[in-house]
Amino acid sequence: MKLATLRLPSGGAAAETVVVRQDGDTFTEIPGYADLGALLAAEGWREIAQTADGAAHPVRGADLAPVIPSPSKVLCVGLNYASHIQEMGRELPQYPTLFAKFAETLTGPNDDVELPAADPAIDWEAELVVVVGKRARRVSEAEAGEYIAGFTVANDISMRSYQFRTKEWLQGKLWEASTPVGPVMVTPEELDRNAAITTHVDGAEMQRGSIGDLVHGPEYLVSYISEMITLNPGDLILTGTTGGVGRARRPEVYITDGQTVTVAIEGIGELRNVARAQAELPAVAPAGVELPAVAAAGAAREARA
Repeated sequence: MKLATLRLPSGGAAAETVVVRQDGDTFTEIPGYADLGALLAAEGWREIAQTADGAAHPVRGADLAPVIPSPSKVLCVGLNYASHIQEMGRELPQYPTLFAKFAETLTGPNDDVELPAADPAIDWEAELVVVVGKRARRVSEAEAGEYIAGFTVANDISMRSYQFRTKEWLQGKLWEASTPVGPVMVTPEELDRNAAITTHVDGAEMQRGSIGDLVHGPEYLVSYISEMITLNPGDLILTGTTGGVGRARRPEVYITDGQTVTVAIEGIGELRNVARAQAELPAVAPAGVELPAVAAAGAAREARA
């Protein structure tokens, strides 16, 4: 089964959303649930999703939101593919390297992604994402599979200059609307655990690996993290990226304005995002007051700070 969160035309400032099931070339609404996170919180969500017969929408041209728009937690694993660890010159870890994102970092699978003017080194990271299906606290690795609703795809777009300003990575990972997630969540039986994971930039292949190359797999991660904190339905675990990131290339390669970045996992689907340079913010002046050119430039810099 494939499930997604669909934006509906509303005419308002914020789009209304609904959770949908993909049936071939059609999305079928699952009435009563605004997004996939809300559905996963319901008892018997699988049966609800399987039997729904709401309004139909074409898959082609659909405006998809992040598959889980507002998870209570977005947890991420760094350096978790053997190929990526080796290209970064590190040893295989005994334990996962964890950091967090916030819901505000998430964006849709086909949305434009803004390149912040403050960082010229914007990188791609194709990732398999675990979607938690029910409350998990101190679960064993053997039983962790029962707590996984399914899997989706993310591009953990990383602002490398900020990321490596300190030994902690967070400031390079939490930029607003910088992490496309989707297009759908597939339930576990749909995913080949050796599926290919790829990134292309303007059609040129940058990453190709197998999710079977993960050092710490989905069940281990659910068990390990749930030892520390309760995982809730709809929480996301980004499991790390494979080899081929821009920072590890010689010379280094980064995303530039106008490029299309496509991240895909076999059996789930693809993210396709166009990079857009951050627009200059206008200078702010009191009503009726015209700023001199020098003052206007300074005001614009302050607005960006």
